[in-house]
Amino acid sequence: MTRIQTLRPLMPLILAVLALPAIAQYLQVPKPSPGLMPNPAKGQRLYEKNCADCHGNDLKGSNKGPPFLHKVYEPSHHGDPAFQLAVRSGSRAHHWQFGEMPAVPGLTPDDVAHITAYIRMRQRRIGIQ
Repeated sequence: MTRIQTLRPLMPLILAVLALPAIAQYLQVPKPSPGLMPNPAKGQRLYEKNCADCHGNDLKGSNKGPPFLHKVYEPSHHGDPAFQLAVRSGSRAHHWQFGEMPAVPGLTPDDVAHITAYIRMRQRRIGIQ
């Protein structure tokens, strides 16, 4: 048996180990600038420009995307890092039947922090904690 034949059954494991750094980078949560004070007013403007088309101007969803004013998006279920990851990498369909969410190019982690602050403010107004 040659060396290649001996290693062939291990190739999937070897390739997986070699891919770990790329996977880890993909899973790292983008972080806003240190000391950033997220501003809901700025977040509202960014939301209207980048998110409202799918999630609705009123955050109640549309035929393209789910509502943020829903208990599924409360902080204990979808924390702030989930918004960062969804914007950077997209999100698989898992609670709703809208299909996969694509990444949103052009938004920085600071932008997402402002948008998240706006969403959280609106959620608190209707009792979502």
